[in-house]
This record gives sequence, structure tokens and C-alpha cells, in this order.
Amino acid sequence: MIDRYLVRYFLAVVDQGSFSRAASQVNVAQPTLSVGIAKLEGLLGVTLFDRSTRRINLTTAGSRFLPHARRIESEFNQAMVSVRSEGTDEVFRLGILSTIPASLVGRAFGRVLAAHPDLRMEIVEGSEKELTNALARRRVDTALTIVARGGERHVEESLYTEPYHVAMMADHPCATQNTVSVEDLAGSIMMVRRHCEALSETSRFFTEQGVRPFFSFRSSNDERVLAMVASGLGITVMPASYQAPGVALKPLDGFMLERQIGLIFRNEEHAQTLPEAIRAGFRSIVDLSPAQA
Repeated sequence: MIDRYLVRYFLAVVDQGSFSRAASQVNVAQPTLSVGIAKLEGLLGVTLFDRSTRRINLTTAGSRFLPHARRIESEFNQAMVSVRSEGTDEVFRLGILSTIPASLVGRAFGRVLAAHPDLRMEIVEGSEKELTNALARRRVDTALTIVARGGERHVEESLYTEPYHVAMMADHPCATQNTVSVEDLAGSIMMVRRHCEALSETSRFFTEQGVRPFFSFRSSNDERVLAMVASGLGITVMPASYQAPGVALKPLDGFMLERQIGLIFRNEEHAQTLPEAIRAGFRSIVDLSPAQA
């Protein structure tokens, strides 16, 4: 018999791409996870992962086992939800992309709850990949995240499109300009938003222009980054919908990257069952977003 924790270990390695990150996800030590994977392989009589390269890849047998493992975990989660929800109000689980401004999401939630005050919601925050995985594994019902990435894994509803701008101190020499160029920023100190989905594109853009700035701060906390920008510690690139006192956001000449924010669902049937109060509340983000003004 295969214990559920072994299936969870297997899926964590698949989703995270490494044993160390997988161990962190399931809250065990890496040796414990490695022993569990070895036990699972022994029970199945096959090798699940190719360990000959730095990145962990599935073997042919591992690829065949993956859909069954996903189905086992999904059905187990559904069973738990069904048992625990008996006699209680239904809980709606919503995933939120961590790079959507908190103020924007908060105001949208205000509209949702004003129209549906009895709604019980559980919020799960994460990166684009984390939310996609959570949706596939039924850990969330819907996710507010980046859409239009291609493929047909999920049903999508686009809400708004926004560019990436340069965030700078309000009295920065370039803050009065309508747009800024790479040359304007050549001598500027920069900060890195570690979790930014456009980080590689941003880095490549500046490198191709011959700009290799000094980095004063690296963080995954956007509110903290904005506070540092306002203090004059440096500049950064972030979605245009962010706002903060003492911060100016300006378009960057030649940097045409945009992102589409919307709702994703597991399938068409699930999309049709989304409570209208939630759908309408998050459609209002189009009006709330400064990027749409």
C-alpha cells in the first residue's frame, strides 16, 4: 500500500524541480524526503526521477505515474473538504498573485464583501506558478493571476492589461518627465524585486543597453521596496498599478512588456459556478487600477 505522504513527496519534487525545495514545501528535512522517494520507488518497482543532472527530471515511468498521483491527491483533498464542510457554510478558496498591489486587492475585496457579506473566503497568496499548481491540485477554486500565457490548461477571464514602469523617488530628476530612457537611468542605483515575474526580461533589457547598475536592496516585499524607493535608496521596475506616497512611476522608453491580469478556473463548468458577487467584485479591478486611468 502506498501512503499518501509518499505521493505528496513525489508531487512536491515534480512541482519544485529539486529535492531541497520540495522538502521545504512539505516541511520535512531533505534526507527524510529522499528516503520517502526511495521507498515509493521501491513500492512501485521503478525509478521515478533521473538524478544524473543538476535538475531533477521525471523518468518515463515517473511521467506515467504523475497523472495518477495528481488524481490521488485531488480525490483525497476533495474527500477531506466534503467531510469537513458537512453542516458548515461553504468556503470559497481564492488564490491571489503576490505581485498584485495589496491596496488594489483590498478594495476589490471590499466590493465583493459588500455585495456578499456572508461569504466565507480563504485566501491563498503565491507566485504565478504556485497558483497554477494550487488550482490544478484543487487547493484553490479560482485564482486572480496572470493570464494569456498560452496553452489550454485552464479557463481564463481577462480583467485588465498593464505595463511595467520605473518607480522612483518623487523628487528624482526624471520624475517630471513623461517617460524616461535607459540613458536617464544609467547612473541610478537599483533595487531588485525578487518575485517579479518580469525579472529576467527587465534584467536582459538593461544588460542589452549596456547598463549594469549597483543593486542596493533585494526583496520580495513590494510595500517595503516602495518605502525604500520613497526614501531615495534606489529605483526599480514594477507593474504600473502600484502607488505609494513619495513615489513616481514613469514609462520606460523601449520596454514594451505588459501583463494581463485575470481570473483562471479549472474548467468551463467551474467558471460558470463562480458566485456573481465575486466575479463582479474582481471585474471592478479594471476601474480601481491606476493603470487603467
